[in-house]
Amino acid sequence: MIDVHRQAFKEEAYELLSELETSLLELEETPEDSDLIGRVFRAMHTIKGSGAMFGFDDIASFTHEVETVFDMVRNGKLSVTKPLINLTLAARDQIKSMLDASESGGGADLTATVQIIAGLRALAGAEAPAAVTHQETAKPAAASTRITYRIRFAPCRGILGCGSNPLNLLVELRELGVCNVIAQTAGVPELEELDPESCYVYWDVILTTDQGMNAIKDVFIFVEDDCELSIEAVAEHDGYNSDEGYKKLGEILLERGDITTEEMASVLAEQKRFGELAVQKGIVTENKVEAALVEQRHVQAVRQEKQTSDAGNSIRVPAERLDLLVNLVGELVTVQARLSQTAAGRADLELSAIAEEVERLTGELRDSALNIRMLPIGSTFSKFKRLVRDLSSELGKEIEMTTDGAETELDKTVIEKLNDPLVHLIRNSLDHGIELPEVRVAAGKPRHGTVHLAAVHSGDSVLITIRDDGAGIDKEAVRAKAIENGIITPQAELTEKELFNLIFAPGFSTAKKISSISGRGVGMDVVKRAIEALRGTIDITSVYGEGAKITVRIPLTLAIIESLLVRIGRDFFMLPLSLVDECVELTREDVARSNGRHLANVREHLVPYIPLRERFLIHGESPEIEQIVITEVNGSRIGFVVDQVIGEHQTVIKSLGRAYKNVEGISGATILGDGSVALILDVPQLVQSVEAEAA
Repeated sequence: MIDVHRQAFKEEAYELLSELETSLLELEETPEDSDLIGRVFRAMHTIKGSGAMFGFDDIASFTHEVETVFDMVRNGKLSVTKPLINLTLAARDQIKSMLDASESGGGADLTATVQIIAGLRALAGAEAPAAVTHQETAKPAAASTRITYRIRFAPCRGILGCGSNPLNLLVELRELGVCNVIAQTAGVPELEELDPESCYVYWDVILTTDQGMNAIKDVFIFVEDDCELSIEAVAEHDGYNSDEGYKKLGEILLERGDITTEEMASVLAEQKRFGELAVQKGIVTENKVEAALVEQRHVQAVRQEKQTSDAGNSIRVPAERLDLLVNLVGELVTVQARLSQTAAGRADLELSAIAEEVERLTGELRDSALNIRMLPIGSTFSKFKRLVRDLSSELGKEIEMTTDGAETELDKTVIEKLNDPLVHLIRNSLDHGIELPEVRVAAGKPRHGTVHLAAVHSGDSVLITIRDDGAGIDKEAVRAKAIENGIITPQAELTEKELFNLIFAPGFSTAKKISSISGRGVGMDVVKRAIEALRGTIDITSVYGEGAKITVRIPLTLAIIESLLVRIGRDFFMLPLSLVDECVELTREDVARSNGRHLANVREHLVPYIPLRERFLIHGESPEIEQIVITEVNGSRIGFVVDQVIGEHQTVIKSLGRAYKNVEGISGATILGDGSVALILDVPQLVQSVEAEAA
């Protein structure tokens, strides 16, 4: 059970570290934002408290140092500066290293830990407290006024099962000031009914402290969803005054909600009720007394309703379970196709009706299962902000990154595989695109360069654009480098699009010097291969002197796609429907008119085509009228000649075995309704291989 809780802590900590990085980068832009400061502090406090609870003592102790500094920031004793942000980002990376080390069984770099702590203490100066262990709580300097708070902490019955220990929280409360704790045990059942893993106790606490309301809330910050918590300031003073007096016992019980006005009235039956006395004296009306009681009950009801509605809104599910679910749905889609094909071959209306209903339900289940795996791409975008910040400093440039469409959703697997190609593209924009500040000023541009990252849905795909306002791409430099590398001849006439596509050739680079960022000619060809492996496309446009834009088109999911089913002889193939433009006929007369060249005249435009029967060495006689499936690859129209186009098909992608993994032009396979196998064509790779052979 402990290992389960430790794993849950690590998952939560990784999420908090991602949020922490985003908050710090936003805080650097708006250093006076108290909400962001609070978010950073709460993230640190949660990691510290949970880390100590589950045995990550090194993380808790280290995080406490950062939390202490941000407590000073929160209390206005320290300003948010670039050195503070730098150190806190370094601390965030160090905490991640500690978590990674706990996974591998190694240890994090202690030198980095010591250096970061020393830097934080130097920033805090004389205000910083001495080093403490993770069990201690940082206390800011005393405020001028002490306040007494009434706290009711009622943990949910299953809080112990979540790995939280309420007694640790009470110990932390005692460290804030003068504290009295009263345990309420009326809910503890008889021994034979008692569940040792359940919490039946709640606590009433009276605390006098100069730390403020936020310090109390921070104690309960990582169990706030697992308890009922009320904190109320009941007195403000520099110290109790014996002449001052305080509320009567009945008032306190009434305010706590431990008794109702009716119960209080029954005890004080021989006296006039408080409300009656107040009405008799003309102080308040009967309606006002009733309104006070309604307010009390209303607030309690609203709180209860919110707690009920907030509970269980989401659950954490391992990614492996989602992958298994999608795989099972894929199998179901295959079975459903078989059922539909069987029903179509029989004159049985009842079976056909059942097949149609199963098809409808399978489609809804497929969409739901795929939607579960969808994640907003904003989580990836936030990582790139840190990348831009760090690399711009390394390059001596002033660059800011803007984003749009962070809420656009993609399959979890696609997002993971998309991360590295996007990193390469952004690094190239920073290094090759954005100029140094003095160069930009001389060109009449602002000192700050901008890299804009955007995502938007487009049909069954997502368009991701990376646009910068830098120097753009010099077409003549690209042409000269391509000639130098032997990629094209000096006489070659290329369109602008074809010229820019040369940048994706292996080993191509126009950088005049090699840097730690780029310039070795390794990257852009890797990017293109990675994008094409995701069945995506990449396109470049640029205006020299004004900037460049790279557009990446990626399918929403890799698990199930819409395809066009075709046949050659007895073999079946699939082409991704997103790449298909149209289908036209190819007669033997058309072939004869082309004089041996693989060109088709489609509405007065010549379209080159690839005869797949010849390409795959499929024996047999081709039909009198063949079909050309015309696709668009890298902005060019390319046809694929097949015997017959059968129609659209919902394709569940199956990976090929080791023996067939590197077969050129094939990206996977699927199972048809009759149990036969259809191969999925890798259209961009087929076109690339044919072009390479022609060259």
